[in-house]
Amino acid sequence: MLDGVSLDQLRAFIAAVDEGSFSAGARRLRRAQSAISELVSNLEAQIGVVLFDRSERYPKLTPAGVLLVADARSVVANVDLLKARAKGISGGLESELSAVVDVLFPIEAIAESATEFRDRFPRTPLRLYVEALGGAYKPVLDGRCSLGVVGSLPIAPDSMTLERLQGVQMLMVAAREHPLAMIKGVIPKTELTKHVQLVLTDRSELTVGREFGVMSPLTWRLGDLFAKHAFLLKGLGWGGMPLHTVKRDLLEGRLVKLSIEDLADEGLILPMSAVYLTAKPPGPAGRWLIERLRQCPTQRATGEAVATGEAAATGEAAATGEAIATGEAVARPRKRETLVAL
Repeated sequence: MLDGVSLDQLRAFIAAVDEGSFSAGARRLRRAQSAISELVSNLEAQIGVVLFDRSERYPKLTPAGVLLVADARSVVANVDLLKARAKGISGGLESELSAVVDVLFPIEAIAESATEFRDRFPRTPLRLYVEALGGAYKPVLDGRCSLGVVGSLPIAPDSMTLERLQGVQMLMVAAREHPLAMIKGVIPKTELTKHVQLVLTDRSELTVGREFGVMSPLTWRLGDLFAKHAFLLKGLGWGGMPLHTVKRDLLEGRLVKLSIEDLADEGLILPMSAVYLTAKPPGPAGRWLIERLRQCPTQRATGEAVATGEAAATGEAAATGEAIATGEAVARPRKRETLVAL
């Protein structure tokens, strides 16, 4: 009977889980509640497993349901991806490719990909926007862009498909003369609250009421990463920055990496994704760009000396800087994925 399982059943199951009830799931899918209940009941009968405990007012996932909802999500996501790729293969070439890129993603990687894009699709002009946080999602949602390269934040609606790209390494930094930079060893979180944190702010409404990695009640909010970089260099606060934007400052001693309580000393990874509307997947040019960006390293390894800024202080900056200039990689720091301060 497993061969009779349908996508409608899986989508109904997922919607009921996400929305907390069959009625709310029905509203999300714009179906009658009875239809959703029947789809889930038929799914349970076909797979021989009870997915929901219906003994109380609101249905609750059984232990088996908790395990199987992840599989259901995977199946539905893979089918959506199959349809997206099929359209790209069979559809016509885009007359123009409009894309939006999160400001945290290395523009060098975009430029390298654009160079190949120009040669491969000479008759398809590229229109590129650079935004931050929810601002990188909005042009895709409103149809101005067919795809986006975004930080994987918990704001993507169900109408979007996300495909994981390489993550961006983030570090907490401050100017060398900043009081936090004078602290030796790990900085307690209580100490952070005494100093202004420079935070990248969202020009869209998608993240209203949400904070990502804000650790101080004293915040200055800037809508531009380059402005945040300039403020950091002037000692106006501390904050998180992509390694690729500050590695030279770390090497030359203008900025110092901060070791903060409960944060990985080698830095954190901000997951990045390519996104597009599931109902309007990119055509051949957009699909090619996504696959090309998968191959782009988002930062070059520059070793512990860059991560701590100690090379500049000890006179080793020149040697490490030479490695950067020639493209030679020093030992790659261990990475982990988590939500980081922006």
